[in-house]
Amino acid sequence: MRTTRSGQSALLLLDAVGILRAEQVDYAIIGAFALPVLGVVRATIHVDALLFIKPGHLLRLAKPFKRAGFNTELRTAEADDPVLGMLVLGDKFGNQVELLGGLRNQDSSALSRTLEIKFRDETLRIVGREDFIAMKCFAGSAQDVLDARSAYETAPGPINLDLLRTLTRRFRREAADRLEEILPA
Repeated sequence: MRTTRSGQSALLLLDAVGILRAEQVDYAIIGAFALPVLGVVRATIHVDALLFIKPGHLLRLAKPFKRAGFNTELRTAEADDPVLGMLVLGDKFGNQVELLGGLRNQDSSALSRTLEIKFRDETLRIVGREDFIAMKCFAGSAQDVLDARSAYETAPGPINLDLLRTLTRRFRREAADRLEEILPA
């Protein structure tokens, strides 16, 4: 592993991405770690990635991470949980990466809208802007709504509002209502 101290979750992510590639698992980095790519700088050491896998695959995926020296914790989802399970990866320094096994009602074509960026010598996939905003509206905390608003307001080009509304409505009415509060009248 590349980590040498706490505060290096981004380096832990690079190691995790190597294993995801080896296991042929598609992913997109989501959450606050994706924000700088979308034009908003916010300090965070929290790293989340959405996996595009079949249900139940998280348990099998834990094995190669354990073999590579990661601490692993599998969190299963309840029947009504919006997150379809999670594999939490860590190291001896307390760095952490959360791999979400999916989001309930997530658009299956979100992977086709990811952005690729270079970080160190790796290419990483970051969730697309419309998907990011929809997910943040779905998550719904005050910080999530602020992140969604910031991503919308700093867009370097046009946002596909029809796509954004469609994606957000997939999650539930509360998410769609939050989006409408963010959009200009």
